[in-house]
Amino acid sequence: MADSHHANGHGSNGHAHGAEPAAKPDTFEVRILRQDAPGEPSYWERHTVKYESDMNVISVLQRIAAKATSSEGKRVAPVAWDCNCLEEVCGACTMVINGKVRQSCSALVDKLLTDHPAEIELQPMTKFPVVRDLVVDRGRLFRALQKVNAWIPVDGYYDLGPGPKVPASIQEQTYPLSECMSCGCCLEACPQYLKVELVRDEGETEEAYQARKNKTFDSEFVGAHAISQAMLFNMHPTGAMNAGDRLEALTAEGGIQVCGNAQNCVAVCPKRIPLTTSIARAGRATTLHTLKKWFGG
Repeated sequence: MADSHHANGHGSNGHAHGAEPAAKPDTFEVRILRQDAPGEPSYWERHTVKYESDMNVISVLQRIAAKATSSEGKRVAPVAWDCNCLEEVCGACTMVINGKVRQSCSALVDKLLTDHPAEIELQPMTKFPVVRDLVVDRGRLFRALQKVNAWIPVDGYYDLGPGPKVPASIQEQTYPLSECMSCGCCLEACPQYLKVELVRDEGETEEAYQARKNKTFDSEFVGAHAISQAMLFNMHPTGAMNAGDRLEALTAEGGIQVCGNAQNCVAVCPKRIPLTTSIARAGRATTLHTLKKWFGG
């Protein structure tokens, strides 16, 4: 395949001023950090994958699963990973690829091999407990959305008539926030968001274990995604009716005061959501909310 690209003449005779196209390899190496079960030790495993045009990391993992043989010729269990929509909408396939957290469905092999010709390295996110291989438990991420009431409650499904109109100026601010897919990239990059991994005690009921997990999660930093979603719903005319509850959650333990303003979150967000703008807006809102409480407002 490398020869065919070269023979097409896109170099010295075809495009005198263009760069020589990089030769495509017949195969490439993929190094994966694997883990057989929660709490088990992790280990690296190397796979050799035949190069095909227009591959993304998901298609690479599919080839590895179908072959189920390491580069050393050892038969291995297929690598586990999570994915759903395959078009960077669901956020399920987030992992650390060549050292950067991102969606594997939109990570193209040609680009990865251009940046790192030697190999492609895949790891699970480090801020969440590993379920198996590249699959992590993102339950804490969704618990944070529960904590800040990132929704608009309904008191019935009967016809209430048209809702309040949202000015175009507000729509322009809220639409980018609504693109959040809870992928976890902002949390992986955040220095204040630390990994919490709990183990069910012997004899502990499922209900007691879940209650302990929720209590622990609620005491830890909620993260930029939850802060931004709280601002999204507070800016909606209907959602604003419960704005106080969300601001109360953001001022509780693990709230916005934990944010160190590192701004890593906005740098890695695949949807380019203005997370630091949301954090700044939440900071002003929570300060005003606290002052009102002090003065009996």
